[in-house]
Amino acid sequence: MEADRTPKLVGTVWGLLVLNTLGSTGAETIVPLPRSLIQMVTMGALAVAFTLALALNLRLRVRPSAYLLLLTLLLVPSVISSAGLESGFGALFRCARLALFVGTLWLLSRWWDGSTTFVRQHIRMYFVVLCSVAAGALVSPGAALPDLYGGRLVGALWPLTPPQIGQYAAVIIGLSVLLLLSHRTDRRSAAMVIVPSLVLLLLTHTRTATLGLLVGLALAIGSLTLTSAAARRFFSWAVLCAAVAAVVFASALQAWFLRGQSEENFSNLTGRAKVWDALLAAPRTTGEKVFGMGLGDKSFDGLPIDNSWLAVYHEQGLIGVALVVAVFVVLGGVALLRPPSPARACAIFLISYCALASYTEAGLGDASPYLLHLAVAASLLAEPAAATPLSTPEPPRRRVPRWARTSEVT
Repeated sequence: MEADRTPKLVGTVWGLLVLNTLGSTGAETIVPLPRSLIQMVTMGALAVAFTLALALNLRLRVRPSAYLLLLTLLLVPSVISSAGLESGFGALFRCARLALFVGTLWLLSRWWDGSTTFVRQHIRMYFVVLCSVAAGALVSPGAALPDLYGGRLVGALWPLTPPQIGQYAAVIIGLSVLLLLSHRTDRRSAAMVIVPSLVLLLLTHTRTATLGLLVGLALAIGSLTLTSAAARRFFSWAVLCAAVAAVVFASALQAWFLRGQSEENFSNLTGRAKVWDALLAAPRTTGEKVFGMGLGDKSFDGLPIDNSWLAVYHEQGLIGVALVVAVFVVLGGVALLRPPSPARACAIFLISYCALASYTEAGLGDASPYLLHLAVAASLLAEPAAATPLSTPEPPRRRVPRWARTSEVT
């Protein structure tokens, strides 16, 4: 396949996909936004993204992708379980949304070439989202740090919860650090993203995002230490600073980590464990165990599941769980087989972050930021498209007159 230069509109399509996955529920905003209006904006963004992607790729040229193939197969249990309408007509609507989401990724796969193009788009789009969060905090600090969430940072202009903000901040911090260590960006540009994002992450008090950032960066930088002196220096200084901080600021770190919760509340993961036990204990038919209950709002008895594996089991059954496991096995296996490189390090960070966050966050079985993170990882692990060499035309053959040919023979 001939190597294609990535059009600028691809960034617009990616931004629309990010907008679609922001969700429609969350904190109360300064200006109340009806949920129907938010859903109209997010679904409209997905429709426009698919239309633009199709216009950019009218010949339907796509790159082979095991990741996208597995997401396409995930539609099968989703449709089968949702067809029973046990979760209402909304389940079929979510299936259509997931199909449109995966179809857009297929169309964009034409430009997946192992470069950091989609990493940069990912950072830009989520940084814009974080700028809106910062703007809301400046305009109305009371709305951005409400008592309802224990004083944690929320979206005051767009309804974003603390875990969402923490996730976006952690992901772009990690990617920016890796680009900086790989000399793919300058210090000033990296600092403009990392410093404000780190402040927002700390204000959200999101433990999952913080642990995901630290673990993901440790694994990603570790994959660079054999080939990058900058990565080795950063890793050494990071370990030293972490050890000093753990000793000097132990009490402050413990208070930030516990967020004022009791030991009992912390041990059952803020009530999540009770929901998980009830979900696993609920009676199910064989069909519901295999195919699930149909795509829903990732809740059980009105309470959020907050676990990707249990949410997939509840909605897409054991087949869905097996497909999600295959996603991590395929992406992780390909990443381990690739030689050390900045693209491989970014992919390892995204894969490890999503794997760790899946324990306390849902989203691996439906259109979500986590599927976008893994799509960026898949684009980084794709083999570069080989450019087709230009063939040199043969010179025109001269016609030799008959008398000349006769003289040559004689």
